[in-house]
Amino acid sequence: MPVESLNYPLGPIVVIAVALAVLALFMRWAFGPGRGGAPRRKPADDGLLTRIATLSRRESALALRAVLSDAGIRSTIRYPEPDRAVILVFPEDADRARALAASFPGRDS
Repeated sequence: MPVESLNYPLGPIVVIAVALAVLALFMRWAFGPGRGGAPRRKPADDGLLTRIATLSRRESALALRAVLSDAGIRSTIRYPEPDRAVILVFPEDADRARALAASFPGRDS
């Protein structure tokens, strides 16, 4: 097989490989982490809910949520960090929920 016959299949392969490399570099630049190398963290968005308490133990958060549920208050728990639980309720129930949470043990804020 003469050397000239290898140029025909080798050319498109090289072009496709270069195109894929350029595409990979662009995707890494566009969708990679910020310049610092650490992943970007979004600020916490509670949406329509109101934060009523921050607790340091998961068990305490579940217990407070049960107390709120017994009082007819819908709530949810968000875990923004390890050893941190945030109790969220709807704004119309926030005052009653804060009153119940004020005397609850294990509450950080």
